[in-house]
Amino acid sequence: MSTLKNKVIFITGGSRGIGESIALRAAKDGAKIVIASKTSEPHPKLPGTIYSVAQAIDDAGGEALPIQMDLRDDESLAAAIEKTIKTFGGIDILINNASAIQLTGTRGTPMKKFDLMHSVNVRGTFAASQACLPHLIKAKNPHILTLSPPLNMDKKWFENHCAYTMSKYGMSMCTLGMAEEFKDKGIAVNSLWPQTTIATAAVNMLGGEALMQSSRTPEIVSDAAHHILTQRSEKCTGNFFIDEEILLKKDPSIDLEKYVVSPGKSLIPDFFLD
Repeated sequence: MSTLKNKVIFITGGSRGIGESIALRAAKDGAKIVIASKTSEPHPKLPGTIYSVAQAIDDAGGEALPIQMDLRDDESLAAAIEKTIKTFGGIDILINNASAIQLTGTRGTPMKKFDLMHSVNVRGTFAASQACLPHLIKAKNPHILTLSPPLNMDKKWFENHCAYTMSKYGMSMCTLGMAEEFKDKGIAVNSLWPQTTIATAAVNMLGGEALMQSSRTPEIVSDAAHHILTQRSEKCTGNFFIDEEILLKKDPSIDLEKYVVSPGKSLIPDFFLD
């Protein structure tokens, strides 16, 4: 299978950045895409809403369903799933993209921020996966893809932002456990992580224009995601994929420079990779 045509894709936090890019790549195939996110009104500092992305999906050839949803609220999530089923009749793919970030040490992390990262990242990934499972089990070639890193237990990834690392690794542990739990159901459960920083609003917030210029575009992640999601689910599960590794394996002659924001600049490796 090389296309996502007519596949129903539920994406959490897809109003901008990598989530939006994955949605637009799938839209080119003619996928049916649910953008489930909190952002329904324009943010003064961040681009994109569920409605602007929905319009872009429609323009790209897909079919969009924008749903305002708080991933931390079980009733909100259940209502979003119900609306998806009523509109599209099922769910083929879940993208666990929603994530919160704060790179602070233990003393500098207010518990409110700790709770936010763990409720969105870990709990949100678990809750969305759990809610979609009854529908994924019925799907042909079902996939769960989570934007989270390989489980690298080097202490250097914990010492400066323990709370954030714990929350991202919690997402990856969902992949590890659910891939094994549901392999007999034919559901692919994988994680995907970028080799380098990606030019998103979050990266701009963390490192400004200098970091943005030393990053790749979100399209490298969305092209990698597309390749994963078009694999046979029963043959592709329990993996912690890296974007450039997937694309190079698919096509060793690929020119990765096309994804670079500023050609010639040294790229910055992303977190959690040695």
